[in-house]
This record gives sequence, structure tokens and C-alpha cells, in this order.
Amino acid sequence: MEWLSVIEVERFHHVSLSVTDLNKAKHFYGTVLGFTEIKRPDFDFPGAWYQIGDTQLHLIVYPQSETLRTNPDIQTKEGHFAIRVKDYYKTLEYLKQKGVPLLEKPRSKSGFAQIFCTDPDGNLIEFNVDQSDLNL
Repeated sequence: MEWLSVIEVERFHHVSLSVTDLNKAKHFYGTVLGFTEIKRPDFDFPGAWYQIGDTQLHLIVYPQSETLRTNPDIQTKEGHFAIRVKDYYKTLEYLKQKGVPLLEKPRSKSGFAQIFCTDPDGNLIEFNVDQSDLNL
């Protein structure tokens, strides 16, 4: 594809998610997951930005969004973003201690040991490590 030679990618910059309740979302991402909130421009709509490694997460309050999931079941085939973590078992234990509903997939065909969870609005999040890092 010719366009591939034109776009010179530096890195993945941010993921943007729609949320309905900013306080619940900020509690989940800032308090439960411990992501660092960063300064956000003074837009004319509410939201919050977080730094996750060298990537940002942008939350936008937009209850009319057509991207909000309504099914509470965790379906790994739905759109999601993934975060590589250092320790699968520590991440799993922490999320369980916080009461976060999750789905474990330590033997995924992807080659990643995966933990899926959702935020208060149903946005799907994957935490993963390379399966070779586990004692399976």
C-alpha cells in the first residue's frame, strides 16, 4: 500500500473514551487503577486526561456516544485498549482486591497472558504480559 510509505509513525499518542459520569470515571482511572491525571485544555465540555507510560488516555463526557457498551459481560472481541504490565499476577491480585469484575485469559492464543476488565461505563481494558513471562 502506497500510503504506508507516506505516513511516518513516531508513536501511539492517545486513546479517547466516552464516559457518562466523570466522577465515577476519575475514581476508577485515578484511584482504582492509579493512573496519573495530567493537565487538560479548558475545553467547553467535561473530561479528564491521564498519562499511561508514553501514551495518554483522554476521557470525554458524552452520554450520547454511540461507542458506549451496554452489555455488562466482558467480551474480548469488542473494541478495547491494552496496557502492557510488568507482573500479571500482581495486576490480577490487585484488581481482584479492588473488586473490579474481570476475565482472565492467561493462555490466550495471542501469545499474551491477558486480564480484561471494564470501567464504570463499560469501556473494555486489557492488561497483558508476554506468556513466556508466566510459569504456566
